[in-house]
Amino acid sequence: MTLMLREIQCFARVADRLSFSRAAADLGMSQPAMSQAITRLERSAGLRLFERSARAVRLTAEGRALLPYAEQVLETASAFSAEASRLARPSIHLAYPPLVGSLVARVARRLAARTPPVGVELRVADRAEASAALVRGEVSAAVLVVPAPAPLVTGARFHVSVDHLAVPVGHPLAARPRVEPRDLAGRTVLAPGGRPWPGLPGRTRAAPGDDFAAALDLVAAGAGLLPAPQLLVRAVRRDDVTFVPLAAGDLRITYGLAWSRERVTPELMALVQAVQDALWTR
Repeated sequence: MTLMLREIQCFARVADRLSFSRAAADLGMSQPAMSQAITRLERSAGLRLFERSARAVRLTAEGRALLPYAEQVLETASAFSAEASRLARPSIHLAYPPLVGSLVARVARRLAARTPPVGVELRVADRAEASAALVRGEVSAAVLVVPAPAPLVTGARFHVSVDHLAVPVGHPLAARPRVEPRDLAGRTVLAPGGRPWPGLPGRTRAAPGDDFAAALDLVAAGAGLLPAPQLLVRAVRRDDVTFVPLAAGDLRITYGLAWSRERVTPELMALVQAVQDALWTR
């Protein structure tokens, strides 16, 4: 038995509306065309699906039994169409550290609103993971702390100010209105990704990865103090950590969009433009 999707759609719509005329109107068909579609389906199945009278339309027992299968077919067909459209749409894979997630989300929305749209597959990764994924071709681009590894090209650079210090609740510095760099002398200062903080005294301790939010666990555990970017202060609230303003001058982290010069595509250039636009319109 060969069943066509249109006939099954007509069957499900008539079953829902219990009216050939209303079902036909819903699907933009004439009533005779709707009746013919149901007749073709009944003949193909060898079953009567509806009881028809001048006053009412009712599902037969066979129609009621087949309706869930019809609905499943239509749902599967809709999912097939949606996935086919997604696969046919140009897309790009982007790796990024959690700290810049809000910017990445704005970029993804901009690319989705383009004509034609560009789909973005997002992947949270620290610097080492993102760099390796770029080299292997698993992602098209990555947001990295600059300078990026030598083989990669970078563009759309931006700065994240570091103007707070994360300390454990109850720490002697927690009650200060402001922390000066000299206050860190002799203390352990955490450095996500292992990069030292220029101009800050203290003993630098590398924190694994580039995840500043995860480094707050070390702060809460008393393992060190963390210079904190504005983005982190705005996004995170913890009962075991206090953020104190840090007078560290122009202390900041510089990020850039990195990609392989060997894998430049129109979608990648659209991503670069979207990042630049998102930075200008913050």
